[in-house]
Formats: sequence, C-alpha cells, structure tokens
Amino acid sequence: MAVPKQKQSHSRTSKRRAQHKMAAPVFNACPQCHSPRRPHRVCPVCGTYKGVEVVAPDAHDHDHDHDH
Repeated sequence: MAVPKQKQSHSRTSKRRAQHKMAAPVFNACPQCHSPRRPHRVCPVCGTYKGVEVVAPDAHDHDHDHDH
C-alpha cells in the first residue's frame, strides 16, 4: 500500500481544503409561470413539471395552520 514519504505542509493542506466550499443553489425560471424554481423539481407556485400539472397549487407554501 502506498504511504506518503513526507508530511504534507499546512500551506498545501489549506490550498487543497480551499476548494471544499459550498456552492449556492441554482434556480431556473419555471417555463409555465416564470417564477424561480430548482431544476428537475415540481414548481412550488403552479405545480407543473415538464408542462404537466402534477400537484394542485396550494394557497399557502407551508403545511401547518395559524390558529393562534
């Protein structure tokens, strides 16, 4: 099994770890209602996917009620 012969420096380790960052989520415009949505997902506003209505659009974007 291959084993490193020398210790890797802190600078080299930091340079490698500098690429381990989070990317911002990508948003595309829905082709039906033109609202922003994540790719390959049902539109939360109009409920369509690939031009077909899959889910009936809700009046609220969350599933709990406000009866306080």
